[in-house]
Amino acid sequence: METLQINQVSKVYNGKISYKALADISFHIQQGEFVGIMGPSGSGKTTLLNLISTIDKPTSGEILINGKKAAGLSKRELALFRRREFGLVFQDFNLLDTLTVKENIILPLTLDKMKLSLMNERVQKVAERIGIRDILDKRTYEISGGQRQRTAIARAVIHQPALLLADEPTGNLDSNASRSVMEMFESLNQEDRMTTLLVTHDPVAASYCQRIIFIKDGQLHNELRRGDHKQTFYQEIINTLSFLGGDSRDV
Repeated sequence: METLQINQVSKVYNGKISYKALADISFHIQQGEFVGIMGPSGSGKTTLLNLISTIDKPTSGEILINGKKAAGLSKRELALFRRREFGLVFQDFNLLDTLTVKENIILPLTLDKMKLSLMNERVQKVAERIGIRDILDKRTYEISGGQRQRTAIARAVIHQPALLLADEPTGNLDSNASRSVMEMFESLNQEDRMTTLLVTHDPVAASYCQRIIFIKDGQLHNELRRGDHKQTFYQEIINTLSFLGGDSRDV
């Protein structure tokens, strides 16, 4: 079954000079896949993520999540669709400092007016799974960057979304915290069959994916699949990024 279908999607920003950010992009992600999107700065990665997450709308083409289109939904329907279908993880965590870790995690469930007993059961289970059960009562400013990102991951998966979207999730973390967070993404994918789409500049983070889709100048460039050797895959990613060019962060 396909969780995500991108069919001939283009995005044009109109102004004094029209700018085509994406041009006829097509790819599909199967349920349970862990896929990365990479490319030089300005290649269209963020635009693509915004279209998939329904923050923006394509100029042409269609995007389907579990066979459903977000196009044509009302604002209220779209908010519900976004909340039910997606789990979102960002570079800067997007946690609320006024809330505890637990309160941050259950936020999507409170919006759905879930019973308190069920929320407590769900949060204990996901906190155990993510490895943050011992910090549930702490405020977000009392915990490390790695713990904050794990909290954000817990919040993103607590409502069991169809698709987990991660935008540069290791961008604000040191190498040890980055590795720990990427191992958690890999574990959620392999053990819980969580369909995951990762947008990243970081070849180390990308090497945890099963497949990398490279885009340049708004178009699909090529694709790499991970074999048995992670180090070989990492080197192939480095080589592809070097070939594509872009700024120094990409390599």
